Amino acid sequence: MVYVEALASRVGGRVLEHVALGSPFVLRSVTPPVDAIVGHAVSGVRRIGKRIVLSFDGDVFLVIHLMIAGRLRWREPGQKLGLGPKIVQASFRFPNGTLFLTEAGSTRRASIRLVSGDAALAELDPGGVEPLDATTEQFRAALTRENHTLKRALTDPHIFSGIGNAYSDEILHAARLSPLKLTSSLTADEAARLHDATRATLLVWIDQLRRETEGGFPEKVTAFHDAMAVHGRFRQPCPVCGAPVQRIVYATNECNYCAICQTGGRRLADRAMSRLLKEDWPRTVDDR
Repeated sequence: MVYVEALASRVGGRVLEHVALGSPFVLRSVTPPVDAIVGHAVSGVRRIGKRIVLSFDGDVFLVIHLMIAGRLRWREPGQKLGLGPKIVQASFRFPNGTLFLTEAGSTRRASIRLVSGDAALAELDPGGVEPLDATTEQFRAALTRENHTLKRALTDPHIFSGIGNAYSDEILHAARLSPLKLTSSLTADEAARLHDATRATLLVWIDQLRRETEGGFPEKVTAFHDAMAVHGRFRQPCPVCGAPVQRIVYATNECNYCAICQTGGRRLADRAMSRLLKEDWPRTVDDR
C-alpha cells in the first residue's frame, strides 16, 4: 500500500523514457517485449496480491513481484543510488527520476513481467480476499474453505491478498491464537477475533510506514521492525506478558509467537531442533 501510494505520486501520468535490465533473469515474460512501455505514460498504479502493477497507455501492464528481498528505490535526476550495481535488477527512468528494483543476496526471486490486456493481468491474480475490505462473514468463509493452519491460511495469496510472513505473526499474536491451530477448529468468536486483529494490525502498520516515510519514498520497507511484537524477536520479551518469544523454523522462513499469549504456555515443536534434541525438547516455556 505504501509503495503504491509513493509510486502513484511520482510516476502517475509520467512517460517512461528508458528501461535497463541489470539481470536478464529478472524478466519473466517475452511478449510484449520490455521496451513496449518505453515512450508511454503510466496511467495507474495498483496492487494485485503481493504484486505491484503499473498500468501504461495501450493496455500494457508492468507487474513487479518483490518476493522476500526485493526492494524499490527512487532517485531524482542526478542523485546517486548509493548501492552496489550488482544488486540492481532493473531500472526505469522517468523525466523526474528513476525507479530501481534491487535485490540483495544470491537467490534471485524478485521478478518483473509485462502483460497485455486485462485478461492476461487477471491470470496473475491469485484471487485472495482483500482482508481490509472483507466482512467478518466473508473473512471466515475464506478462512474455512479449506483446512489449513492459521499461519498458512493467512499467508496463502489464494485465500487472502497481501498478507506476508511478518504481518501474519503480528496478526496471530494480536488475536491470541496459535499459528498451528487448524482453520476447521476455529469457533465463531475466534474467527471474529482474528478478523478484527487482521484489520487492526494491517491498518496500524500502514499508518506506521506512512509516518516513517513522511512523504518520502519508502526505502526501508522490511519484514523486521523494532516495533513488532513477535516477528523477528526470537528470545526477546513479549510486549504483553514478558515471556521470551518463540519460533518455528521451516524452509527459508520462520514463524514467531508467544507461548503464553497464544498456545497456553506450550512450545510448538521446531522440526529441526526437536529432531536434534528428541526427548530433551522443552515442551513448555517453563522447561526452557
